[in-house]
This record gives sequence, C-alpha cells and structure tokens, in this order.
Amino acid sequence: MVHVTVLRVFADSGGSFGNHLGLVLDGAQVAGAEDRLAIARKLGFSATVFVDDITTGMLAIFTPGGELPFAGHPVVGTAWAIARETGQVPALLRPPAGVTPAWSEDDLTWVTAPLAGTPPWWHERMDSAAAVDALDGPVHPIQDMTQLWAWEDEAAGAVRARVFAGRLGIAQDEACGSASMRLCAALGRPLTLRHGNGSIILARPGTVPGTADVGGRVVADPDQQV
Repeated sequence: MVHVTVLRVFADSGGSFGNHLGLVLDGAQVAGAEDRLAIARKLGFSATVFVDDITTGMLAIFTPGGELPFAGHPVVGTAWAIARETGQVPALLRPPAGVTPAWSEDDLTWVTAPLAGTPPWWHERMDSAAAVDALDGPVHPIQDMTQLWAWEDEAAGAVRARVFAGRLGIAQDEACGSASMRLCAALGRPLTLRHGNGSIILARPGTVPGTADVGGRVVADPDQQV
C-alpha cells in the first residue's frame, strides 16, 4: 500500500474549495512511470505528485493522462507539505521543468517558474463572469487545454475563470495555477482569480522576464492508502 497525503490547493479564505492533490512524500517507493500513472488514475485527482527526494525537492507530477514537467497547484501544494514535514518552506523545488523557488507570505504559499515549462494553455475571453459561470464544458470540443475567463472587476484585477483539459484526462480543473500564470503574464498584471467552483488563485508576472508567480492557500484533507 502507498500512503497518499491529500491536499486542497488554492482554497478560499474559509478553507473551502481548492484543487485536490495527491502527494506521495516517499516517491521512491513507486519508481516506475506506469505505476505512478496507475496511482494517479486510481486517485482521480487532476494531479498526483511523487517526491523523489524531500531534501532536494526533486519531484514528478502525473495527471490521469500522463506526466507533466510543471503544474501550479502540485508544486504549491508540495512546497506547503514539505514545510509541514520539515518546519520550513523549501527554498527550491525541482520538478522536471527545472528549479522552482518557493516561499510563504502570511498564510499563503508561493512558487515562481519559467512560463516555458508550463502546459500550452489557450485562453478564451468571455463576455461576462456570468457566462463563465454558465459553462458546463468548453465552448467547442477542440478546446481541450483551455482556460475560459472574464473580468469580474478589471480595475481590481479580479477574474472569473474555469479550465477544461480533456487532453490531460481532466474534464474540468478546479483551480489551474499554470494557466493562471500564463494569463497574468499575457495581461501584464497581477490577478486574483475565482476559479472553478470557488477556489482562489493569486498570480502575478515574475520579476525575471518569462516567469510568473502563483500562490494560494493550502489545506489538508484525510490521507488515503492506494
């Protein structure tokens, strides 16, 4: 049996919502990619992380459809979980996309990463937040890696967003950090995104060109054995 820590990443201020994450802190016990993919599919979360070395922050990210080099909520959640295990947020994590700095601000956990390592999200702006709310899937089936969004308050940088990612085996992603990173970079400004059913993602362009920061609140759910 493999012990899985279960988190919700990008929860709201009351600890509700957030994107479920499965986290195997002793990732070395599941060495093969096929075995890791099988666990990700069995859990059914949008992402499962295998931490290969908690000291160096080496990790692998699997969706039900395969491995990713980087994704926002898995890396933010891993930083939070390692901090809970060791007493401090790791300065660096090492997903396949490369070295990723991590830190905390108040009760939020943040990471920064090159946008080149993020999945190739497409962004589709809609007429209103109500139009985003009314979606029950992408506007067209070919939008299988798409963040649909609209301004809730443009002056304040408040966005309503949802992500559909059939290409990754994810009908709808409750809170997609990497898509939000790409959106804030495209718009050139910090954003607060009300994502999915009510998750809250903070994203802002990075201080280094070609990077972006993403942060949010992480809470723990009951662990699982698979």
